[in-house]
Amino acid sequence: MKEPATAGTRITSAPIPLGAPGRVGRLSTISTMSREPRSLRIRRRTVGIVGVLLLAVVLVLAAPVWLPLAAVCDAAMRRRRLPLLRLGAFAVLWAGLELAGVAAAGALWLAGQRRNNAAHYALQRWWAGRVLAALRVTCGLRVRFDGLACLRPGPVLLLAKHASLADSIVSAAVVAVDAGMRPRFVLKRELLADPCLDIVGQRIPNYFVDRYAVDSAGELEALELLTHDLGTNDCGVIFPEGTRGNAARRVAALERIAVNDAARAERLRELRHLMPPRPAGARSMATGAPHADIVLAWHVGLDGLDRLPGIIAAIARGPLNVRYAMRRVRRCELDSTSDFTMWLDGQWLQMDREIATACNDSSVAALKGANNE
Repeated sequence: MKEPATAGTRITSAPIPLGAPGRVGRLSTISTMSREPRSLRIRRRTVGIVGVLLLAVVLVLAAPVWLPLAAVCDAAMRRRRLPLLRLGAFAVLWAGLELAGVAAAGALWLAGQRRNNAAHYALQRWWAGRVLAALRVTCGLRVRFDGLACLRPGPVLLLAKHASLADSIVSAAVVAVDAGMRPRFVLKRELLADPCLDIVGQRIPNYFVDRYAVDSAGELEALELLTHDLGTNDCGVIFPEGTRGNAARRVAALERIAVNDAARAERLRELRHLMPPRPAGARSMATGAPHADIVLAWHVGLDGLDRLPGIIAAIARGPLNVRYAMRRVRRCELDSTSDFTMWLDGQWLQMDREIATACNDSSVAALKGANNE
């Protein structure tokens, strides 16, 4: 019995050499869009759109109630930066952007442009940029991108740290807006509950992974197909950790790895900031794109934002200053190794050390700032 599929589910079939020819042709009938009954898709989108519309209406009409209530609650908790008020303001902007994105997608459909990738990528860039701007205005999110030049020219595969929902937005912004590239995301299927992401995300090349699929090999083949025709303006994006991490989840993941591969678990016990990577999804994407370089991305400033209490606490402390760092690994380095898992683990351990250094630098800077006040 096969394991549930994730972005990096281990498969039991024999490994396939990176860049092995002949396999993509066999995959040409596999769609990177979710295969599901049309009635189910219509029902999900209807529920999602109506839900966002109701949320927007309630937030606007009830603003005279919830605005002062949020301010009073923040004041009672002695939170000077009013995080509840800021989150409420972001919710209003987010709901408006969702409805605008859905309306634009509907207009493209009415104009017979449902398969116009350029128009939908432009819509994606607009939406990601506006959501990031909304986070900046309401919550004080500031992102510094290091190594932006690493993304060009393509094709490249971006393997990124995953700590919160916000890093998905940041990754979309850096690839689509700042680098001006066309990203192809691997996302969990549960995100189809977002109507804008559901509609636009399934009209352009992306893949929504069914993490509980019985046929995990089929999911991995779809990831290989997703990247097989990447061009100089394209970037495949995956979060190899497969889930948002914390210390408890990291320990649990290492324990699961130790059951089948004690040596690997021991090697990865050095991790302090990252979850152990799940190699199969990234490996499939690399196999599909044999000429793509690899870009490794980590960030600091978004950890702890995977739950509402953590988000409130972070906003209350001050502006959310995020550093998003990238470095490029030439394909020849990857092709020179026969063990993709060992290579990926080594890169992840190096990223973990880089994050530790960045965290120490941030702590020193914060201490100096406090001493100067």
